[in-house]
Parts: sequence; C-alpha cells; structure tokens
Amino acid sequence: MRIPRSLVLAAVAALGVRVVKSRRQRFLHPRGRVYEGELHVWGGDCGAALLDRPGRHPVTVRISKGLGVEGDRPDVRGVALRVHGDEPIDLLLSTCGKGRFTRHLPVPRRGYETFYGSILAYRTGDGRKVYLGATLSGDTITLDVDGHPVGQAVMGTEVGDSVVFDPIRHTAEDLHPTGTIHGARGLAYPLSQWWRGVRRTAPSATGTARAISHR
Repeated sequence: MRIPRSLVLAAVAALGVRVVKSRRQRFLHPRGRVYEGELHVWGGDCGAALLDRPGRHPVTVRISKGLGVEGDRPDVRGVALRVHGDEPIDLLLSTCGKGRFTRHLPVPRRGYETFYGSILAYRTGDGRKVYLGATLSGDTITLDVDGHPVGQAVMGTEVGDSVVFDPIRHTAEDLHPTGTIHGARGLAYPLSQWWRGVRRTAPSATGTARAISHR
C-alpha cells in the first residue's frame, strides 16, 4: 500500500516541530512532576544486590507523559526512578503490556495509576535476563522483577523538575540494560542533553559496551 505524499509531509512537519520544541526541553516526556521519596526493598532472587538485599534507599521519582498531551487523553506514561547511593541507579519504565510479547510494546494510557515496564531487558549479576515492572497506585510504586514484587517506593515531597536521568551511565554491574538498542541509548542521551542545553553526563563507554555485548 502506497502512503499518500500529504501524509508523509505532515509526519515530517510534525517531527520537525517536535525537534524544534525540544531545543530547551526533553524530546520525549517533556514535562513531568518530580518527588523525593524512599524505596523499601523486601528482597528477591534475581542476582542484583539492589533488588535482592532487604533495605531502604532514598529515591527521586519522576512521572511524565511521553508526548506531553493535555488532559487525560491517551499517552505513553513514564516513571523514572533514581535510587541514590554511592553510585546512583536510574530505572526508566513506560506503560506497556504484561504479556510475553506485549511487554515489549509501549501502550498509551489515560491515567498514571497503571502498570509500567522496562520494555527491554536487564542483565543481572548471575547472567540472567530479566524485565523490570512497576505498578503505580496513589503515591506508592510497587516494583517487580518478571512479575514478582520485590519492593515499594513511596513518593513524598514534590521538587523541581531538573533531574537528568541516564539509565546507561547510572547503572550497576549486576543490574544493567542489555542489548544493541540500549547501547545506542548510551550515545543518544548525552546528545539529547547537549541539544536541550543542560549539563551533560559524559558518555559511559563501560555502560554502553556492557549493554551492546549483552554481558
């Protein structure tokens, strides 16, 4: 089926407008609300210290809409979670399905109280490939690994939307994104930060190589 030229031109124009508007804001998830909070990990068995060891960690949580549509119209919602520590760990999740195949697909939702997933896999310290999930209800986010709950993050005080997340650089050796797509994100994030005019995180050669090599 041939796509009408007018439709192609409209799509190109819309993309151009989006790029221009992103000069001083994120290309995706342009506006969000950020909260300080605490993550209570109950413990699991996935091969990652953060999620296997019971404990409490200060966190920063950002909730947002992928395209930033107004009102309650459907949009791909996002939850970004930074776990603070000696080395911060950023986990970025989007609304998606729960099935074996649909968990790889972003799904627009009308509200924030729903299920979010990593969409792409993470590799843990014992070599396993896992998928992270989260369910938002009120001010509580329940984290899970392959559907098994491992902890909850409670959002507290709202703060300014200035945090810069980078799930490739801010990662752990035993819990890191894996795959070529994730590796490409390792280069795309610093470029996006430069375009937006914010303080950039240096590209993480180790994180990018680790993601691409599936280690």
